Amino acid sequence: MINLSKVLPKRSGDRLDEDEGCGSTLTCPLGCTCTGTVVHCSRRKLKSSPRNIPPTTTELYLDVNDISRMPEDLNIFKDLERLDLSNNQITVLPNNIVSNLSKLSTLILSYNKLQCIQVDSLLGLKSLRILSLQGNDISMIPDGAFRELVSITHIALGANPLYCDCNLRWLSEWIKQDYIEPGIARCAEPRSMKDKLVLTAASNGFVCTGKPEAEVLAKCDACYTFPCQNGATCKPKPLRDYECICAPGYHGSKCEYVIDACYGNPCENGGTCKVLEAGRFSCHCPAGYEGDRCETNIDDCIDNKCENNATCVDLIEEYECKCNPGYTGNYCEKKINFCSKEFNPCKNGATCIDENYSYSCACSLGFTGDNCTVNINDCLDHLCQNGGTCIDGINTYRCQCQDGFSGAFCELENMVDLLYPQTSPCQHHDCKHGVCFMPSNAKDYICKCSQGFTGKRCEFLTSINFHEGSYVELDPLHTKPDAKISITFATEQSYGVMLYNGESQHLAVELFRGRIRVSYDVGNYPVSTMFSYETVSDGEPHTVELTLIKKNFTMKVDNGTSRTIVNEGVKEYLEVSSPLYMGGVSEEVASSALKQWHLRNTSSFDGCIKDVRLNGKLLDFMNARKQQRVAPGCSELEDNKPCKEHLCKKGKCVPLDKSSYECQCRKGWSGEHCDQELFVSAPTCQKEQYREYLEENGCRSNKMIKMANCVGSCGDQCCKPQRIKRRSVRMMCPNGTKYTTQVDVIRKCKCVQKC
Repeated sequence: MINLSKVLPKRSGDRLDEDEGCGSTLTCPLGCTCTGTVVHCSRRKLKSSPRNIPPTTTELYLDVNDISRMPEDLNIFKDLERLDLSNNQITVLPNNIVSNLSKLSTLILSYNKLQCIQVDSLLGLKSLRILSLQGNDISMIPDGAFRELVSITHIALGANPLYCDCNLRWLSEWIKQDYIEPGIARCAEPRSMKDKLVLTAASNGFVCTGKPEAEVLAKCDACYTFPCQNGATCKPKPLRDYECICAPGYHGSKCEYVIDACYGNPCENGGTCKVLEAGRFSCHCPAGYEGDRCETNIDDCIDNKCENNATCVDLIEEYECKCNPGYTGNYCEKKINFCSKEFNPCKNGATCIDENYSYSCACSLGFTGDNCTVNINDCLDHLCQNGGTCIDGINTYRCQCQDGFSGAFCELENMVDLLYPQTSPCQHHDCKHGVCFMPSNAKDYICKCSQGFTGKRCEFLTSINFHEGSYVELDPLHTKPDAKISITFATEQSYGVMLYNGESQHLAVELFRGRIRVSYDVGNYPVSTMFSYETVSDGEPHTVELTLIKKNFTMKVDNGTSRTIVNEGVKEYLEVSSPLYMGGVSEEVASSALKQWHLRNTSSFDGCIKDVRLNGKLLDFMNARKQQRVAPGCSELEDNKPCKEHLCKKGKCVPLDKSSYECQCRKGWSGEHCDQELFVSAPTCQKEQYREYLEENGCRSNKMIKMANCVGSCGDQCCKPQRIKRRSVRMMCPNGTKYTTQVDVIRKCKCVQKC
């Protein structure tokens, strides 16, 4: 007698080495482990058999999962010798499901929910020695189900509710021939056979005295309980399913419905159909609908209570009010006080600006976003040296140094710091709007300016960002004997004030439908107007040059042609004593400019303005009379030039992205900033990359693989790989076979003593 504990799989779920594959040329199913031709997919919470099981598999473990159906592709595994599907949810063993598994010697289906074994379920298993069906819900096994199990030595049928009538007598006699069942299987019904062992019970006890209960017969015949109604014919289907073939005049999955005027339910929106007489029906509508077929949603907005010009939205038996900006409440009856203590959405110390039907937030330094909730990453342009880690703060950052370095930017080696305490020039710098940086081997520090600021000490504000409600107020424009203005800007908006200086006479420069509009009046009626030929609202940087010579006004955009208008008349010069506005105007000035038609639209410029020159002098916005809701910096124009203030000494600056760069050193120089001279005798060991196809066993990789060699000199040492990474490579063979192999790729080289 064979002990099942020696042939059933272990339940400990012991894992195999993840690096071992199912043979050297085949993949392993995702989530499974493989050794040679043995595949373990136990305890993986699988709902079905996994894909990519190698066809040459000899042992397959799918136990302790949630598989509900026998895998339909089992017959392709012609070399399979052992199959474990125990502890799953399988209910039916279909015909011919394993008919091609001629080498299968062990089949374990214990502790599933099997109710039915069909007569040809085990057909073809002529090599099967061990069959475990223990712990299922099997009541009947048809005579002949085991007819091809010519090699069987052990069968486990324990813990099944076997119905031991005359139809199961064959099983008792069959197992008694070679005692292939160990005396565990017991009868559950009928009462005369209850708890008797199938192995030892007398054959004459297996008699039929009446029909088994319907639930027993229905386990293999879903039609036995007559689920079809109204004279329909029940047709059995695989996997204990059935189909009802309805008698004329009926329909439904069980033929439970009469085909009448309500067939297909002509009523819409959940209406209930009721037959009135032959060929006629009526629809009973749910609340909120009306019409012959309940097709009309009753308009609940007829007597709505929405206030403040809100829009009524009709729903089903109700409505809702869609409020205009600035209002809330069920009926939009409440005006939102955006900047109230209860509602104020502006965070982190920002100032809330109530704009009647909306709001905006003026952020504190270090924050951005609509509600000032985003901490600006000050580490984008950090100056931490020697591998120091930048730690972002609020409008600042700090450098966390590696061992052996100190200083504000990790620029000091500890020994130097101990011998010469507080000798870093950056400890007493005068960078106004930026951070102090001490390059290696330099005698003095330099200032790395914050966005918008320039100058040796970052003392000048030369670029600023405008948005709705922004403007800068400057001194009046000097126009005698002439005036020259140059502005570099970028915007994606089609409207916005760029420049305004006006009383009754005026100069107005604004964006209008994406072009630059100029209105010029030195006091000679009517006003002179012109538009740029170029559209400038594309987000790209543009430069406009404006020249005022008496009554003549000239405009040039980028490298285009200069164009001139003349405000012809008696008066010669533009004479205005009011402030010059840039990027927008105050509310009072906006009202006056609109009434006099100086401006077509008083919206603020939305974008960046930089490098403004008034009569040849670079404008420092720090000297403005007033700055209203502007922010330093012009990232749209500056982020694309990370090399503008690079620190490369003996090399070339190469941009990496919008905000960073690297130094490509000249021959004989090295270091982060190419400031370290190399000696002729210095090692030249380095990684040399190349690409090639990988060939193996007559097969080739499906694409070129990036490989590397260690080359160069190391004096009396050797240039060897320091770090190697293993990667998977997909291979293709001439016969169409595909598989995955592993290859070692050199990642880093180093001089080593052992050659």
